[in-house]
Amino acid sequence: QVQLVESGGGSVQTGGSLRLSCARFKYNSGTNWMAWFRQIPGKAREGVAAINIVDGTTLHADSVKGRFAISHDNSGNTVYLQMSGLKPEDTAMYYCTAEKSPLISWNVSYAWTYWGQGTQVTVSS
Repeated sequence: QVQLVESGGGSVQTGGSLRLSCARFKYNSGTNWMAWFRQIPGKAREGVAAINIVDGTTLHADSVKGRFAISHDNSGNTVYLQMSGLKPEDTAMYYCTAEKSPLISWNVSYAWTYWGQGTQVTVSS
């Protein structure tokens, strides 16, 4: 079973930057896609960005385009989310996820199989 461990969350002021990391362990050959979602209490998880570890394809939500960038290391076992120009509305718990159903859009939470425990990002004004 794939295990995902997030790190890098914290508190920053508006306009600041953070880099989130997600390390995956015990992955299987089908885990080509990984992504970041975020969630505010009482709301559904929102897709932030996704990446294909094999061919490097990246996808970003419109709300973060130009500010956030998803990437991975050479081994493909760590995925990053570089966040710049942070806004208070970016405040959320950020989750790493892996293994996407090929039949469902990437930005839908139920498309994904494995989830990390999350890392909190708080942006103050």
